[in-house]
Amino acid sequence: MPELYRDSLTRRLYANDASMYEELPEAVCFPKNREHLQALLHYSADHSLSITPRSAGTSLAGQATGGGLIVDVSRYMRGVGDLDLLRRQIRVEPGVIRDDLNRKVAPFGLQFGPDTATSNRCMIGGMIGNNSSGSFSILHGSTRDHVHQIEAVLSDGSSCTFGSVSTEEFESLCRKTNLEGKIYRGMRDLIANHRQRILAAWPHPEVTRRNTGYALDRLCSMEPFQEGGRPFNVSELLCGSEGTLALTAAATLNLVPLPAFRHLVVPQFHSLRESLEAAVEIVKLEPSAVELVDRIILEATRGNLEQQRNRFFLQGEPEAILIVQFEGDDAEALSVKARQLQERLRERGLGYTAPAFYDPEQMQRVWELRKAGLGLLMGLGKESRTPTFVEDTAVRVQDLPAYVEEFRKILKRYNTRCVFYAHASVGELHFRPVIDLARPEGVEVMKRMAEEVAELVSRYRGSLSGEHGDGRARAPYIEKVIGREMMPLLHRVKEIWDPHHRLNPGKIVDPGSIDSHLRTSPTSRRVEVPTRFHWRREGGFGEALELCNGAGVCRKSADSGGVMCPSWHATNNEKDTTRGRANLFRQIFRERQAEGFGSEDVHEALKLCLSCKACKSECPANVDMAKMKSEFLHGRHQQKGTSLSDLLFGEPERFYPLASALAPMVNVMLKTPLVRALLQELAGVDTRRTFPRFVKRTFRKRFSDAGYGLNRKRESFGLMRHIGHVDRGRVALLVDPFVNHHEPEIAEAACRVLFELGYDPVLADVASTGRAQISRGLLDRAAEICSENIEILERFSDQEIPVIGLEPSELLTLRDEYPDLCSIEDLTRAKSVAANSYLWEEFTGIHFEKYPSDAQRFAGNGRKVLFHNHCHTRALTGGGMLHQVLERCGFQAADSGGGCCGMAGSFGYEEMDISMEIGSDRLFPAVRAREPGCWMAVPGFSCRHQIHEATGNKPDHPAQIMDRVLVSRTVV
Repeated sequence: MPELYRDSLTRRLYANDASMYEELPEAVCFPKNREHLQALLHYSADHSLSITPRSAGTSLAGQATGGGLIVDVSRYMRGVGDLDLLRRQIRVEPGVIRDDLNRKVAPFGLQFGPDTATSNRCMIGGMIGNNSSGSFSILHGSTRDHVHQIEAVLSDGSSCTFGSVSTEEFESLCRKTNLEGKIYRGMRDLIANHRQRILAAWPHPEVTRRNTGYALDRLCSMEPFQEGGRPFNVSELLCGSEGTLALTAAATLNLVPLPAFRHLVVPQFHSLRESLEAAVEIVKLEPSAVELVDRIILEATRGNLEQQRNRFFLQGEPEAILIVQFEGDDAEALSVKARQLQERLRERGLGYTAPAFYDPEQMQRVWELRKAGLGLLMGLGKESRTPTFVEDTAVRVQDLPAYVEEFRKILKRYNTRCVFYAHASVGELHFRPVIDLARPEGVEVMKRMAEEVAELVSRYRGSLSGEHGDGRARAPYIEKVIGREMMPLLHRVKEIWDPHHRLNPGKIVDPGSIDSHLRTSPTSRRVEVPTRFHWRREGGFGEALELCNGAGVCRKSADSGGVMCPSWHATNNEKDTTRGRANLFRQIFRERQAEGFGSEDVHEALKLCLSCKACKSECPANVDMAKMKSEFLHGRHQQKGTSLSDLLFGEPERFYPLASALAPMVNVMLKTPLVRALLQELAGVDTRRTFPRFVKRTFRKRFSDAGYGLNRKRESFGLMRHIGHVDRGRVALLVDPFVNHHEPEIAEAACRVLFELGYDPVLADVASTGRAQISRGLLDRAAEICSENIEILERFSDQEIPVIGLEPSELLTLRDEYPDLCSIEDLTRAKSVAANSYLWEEFTGIHFEKYPSDAQRFAGNGRKVLFHNHCHTRALTGGGMLHQVLERCGFQAADSGGGCCGMAGSFGYEEMDISMEIGSDRLFPAVRAREPGCWMAVPGFSCRHQIHEATGNKPDHPAQIMDRVLVSRTVV
C-alpha cells in the first residue's frame, strides 16, 4: 500500500488540472506498481473513497480532479519494457511521457503515432484515458488504434489483461465467475441487444474524432457482433473511458514506422472561412496533418518570448493559417504534393501565400508555435479568458465551414468572440469563447452556450468530445448529442464495470452541473494585497496569480529541451513545477489575502525554485515564478523578519569590500571545518561547498590605480594604441561584485577587447544592480538600489554611451526588474536605461554586424568551444548571440544543451544535493564529454563556479576567450 498524503500542501497541488475546475481531494498517493493500485482499490472500498487516476494532469475537461483519492502514476510508474521489433510493439507503464517513449524507439525507425500538443509532458496513461489523437490523427488515428492490450486493475481490486480475443476465447471469458467474466458477459449482452440503436445514435461514421460517452460503437464493429469484424478487444472501450471503468497498470502499444521525409506547407488566409474551405480541398491530397491556427493565437505569440522566435514563417497579418504536413519515403513525391497544394489554392483563390519548408529545424519551429497555442490563450490577459467548455467538438470535414458559421451565430447572440484552432483535417476545431467566469452573467452565458453547442453538434451528428474527453465540462450534455434513450446504456456500462461508482465518478455518467467546482467563479475572492513590485504588465499581483491555466509545460522532461523546471527534473514532484507553485499561490492568497505571505505551504513549494526565469519565456502563459517568489519572500520578511542567510547572500556588496581587504586570511578561514560548520549552522551553507577566492586587488582598485579613466597607464591592462586603431567612442563597463572581487581578470580581458575594437572603456559607478537582493526578497533595498542606479546609468543613455555587463543576471536586472520595481516617476528613465544595456555577447555581436571586418582581429582558427548560456540569458534574450559571436571570431562553437547548471547564486550553497543533480542531468556530462583542447565559454559567475566544482574543469568568460585570440598588434 503506497503512502497517502493528506497534508495541505499536497492536496492543494492536486486540486487542479488544466481545466477550469478545482476540487480539493481527500488524499494523494503515488503508486509504484500494479500491486499498489490493487491495494488502493481495496482501501477505497473499505473507506468509501473515490479514486481519480492522474498522470500529467493536462486534462482540459476536469477529469483529473476529484474529491476522493488522487492516484498519481507519473512519479514512479514510468517503466518501459523491451521493444519487440518483429511485432513492432512495446510494453509501457502509464507514467511514460509520449515524447520520451518516441526518443527511445526512434533509433529503430519507429514511433508511437498519436502526437498531442502536450506530447513533451503528457503520459501514456492519460492518452489512454482520453483516447488522445493529436495533429496527425488523419494518418495515425487515435490512441485506441495503437493499443494492443491493457493490463488493468478492476474496481474490486482484481487484475486482468484485455486484448484481442477470438470468438471462442470471448465465449470462454464470458463463462468466468469473477468480475472479468461479468464484464465480458455484460458487454456481450448490451451490444447484442442494442447494436443497431447504438450505431444510429453515436456520431457519424465519418467523424473519426469521437469520444462522446463510452465507445460502444467500436465494440459493435467487432466479432462476434459483426461478421468479418475486428477481434473483440475491450481495450478499445477503455481508451477514452477517463479512468471511470478500470485503472491502467501497463499497456502494450503498437508502433508505426517513422517517415523518411517530411515537407511542410503553411497557407495563410485573409479569413477564417477561407481557411476552412481550403482545408476541405487539402485533405484530398492525403496529408498527414492539417492544423488551423487563428489570428488571436498568432497575435499571442508576439508577446511570448519563446514563440517570438518561431514566427519567422508568417507573411503579413493572416486571419488564419493552416499547417499542412506531407510525409513518406519518397521526397520527390512529397515535393509534388506540396506544389499541387500551392497550385490548387491559387486556382481556387484561397489564401494569399503558401510557403513550403523542408528544413527539419524550421519545420520543428513551426510545430512548436502550433503546440504552444493552448497555453498561450491564458497569456492574453484578463479580458481574454477562454474557459474550455465547448473546445473539443468534431464534425465531418466537409461540414466544417457550415458548422463554424452556425457556431459564429451563437457567438454573435452572446456578444463574444472566439479563438479557433486545431485539427481541421479531421473536422475538429477547439473553440474557446471569451467569457469571464468571475462574473455571474459570464457563468450563465457559458451554461446557455454549452446547451446550444451540444444541440448544434447533434444536428451535424458530430462528437461533443473529439479527443479531450467528456469530463466535468461535457458530460452534462452527452444526452443532447446521443439522445435520452441512450443514457441508460452508458449507465449500464458503468454498473457492469464499477457497480459502486468508485472510479472517477461524475466524469461520464451522473455528472454535476458544468458550473460546479469552478476554479474561478463569481464567489471567488479577488486578491488585493500590498506588493513591492508593481506588476505592470500583468495588471496587478492578483491578475498574475490567474495566469497559469495548468497546461503543464513546466513538466516536460529534460530531454525535450529548454530549462523549465530544473527542480522538477530533479525531484519529479508537482510542488517543484511552475504550475504547482502557481496553483498554491492562487489558492492561498484568495483565502488569506495578505496573510498568504506567511503561508508555510507556499514557502515550502518555493524552497527549490532556482529563480531561473525559464518559466517567463518557456511557459506559454509567461508565468514569472522568479518574480512571484521575490514578492512572496518580501512579504514574508515583513511578517517574520529576515534571516542571517538572507543577509549573507542578499547583501554581498556590504561585506565584500572587507573580505577583499582581508583576502588572504578570509580565503584560509573559508576552508576551515570550524568556519564551514558555523556557516552551516547560522546560514544553512552546505559544508561540502567550496567558496570562490577573494582577491585583495579588486578590478575597481586596479582600474583606479591604472588611471585608466584619465587615459593614463594604459599599459597596465595591455592597452596600447596600434597602427589602424580607430576611435569609436566610449562604452561603460558594468562590473558586478563577483567579477570585481573574485575574477577581476575577466574585466581586464573585456577592456582589452573593447579597446581593440576601437572603444574607450569607462567604469560605471554601480556596485551592484540589486540582483542578490531581488533573489532573496529584500525588495525595499533593491528598490533603493534601482533608484540610485537609474540616476547613474541615465547619464550614459542620455549620452548614447552603451552600458555593457559581464554578469548576465546583473545586467538583465536592468531590463527585467527595474521597469517594474521603479516608481512611476522613474519608469520612462528605467526603460531608457534598459534599452541602453547590453550583455557582453550582445554588444560584441552588434559590433560585428556594423563592422564585419573586425572579426578578423580574432584568430579562433576553428578551435572548438563549448558554450553554456546563463538561464536568465536564455529566458530573456534567447541566448543565440553568444554562438554567433564565437563563430564570428573563428571558433567552432557548440551549445552544451545543458539546461540549468543548478547553482543559481545562493541556491547551490543551501541545496547542494539538488543543485548537483540538476547539473548532472545534462550539463556536467556535456562538459566531461568534450574533446581534449576544447575551450569552455561560460558568461555566468555561478555557472563557472558550479562547473569547476563538479567537474574540475575551469571555464572562461567569453571576454577572456576573445582576448586570448586577439591578433598581435604593432605598437606605435
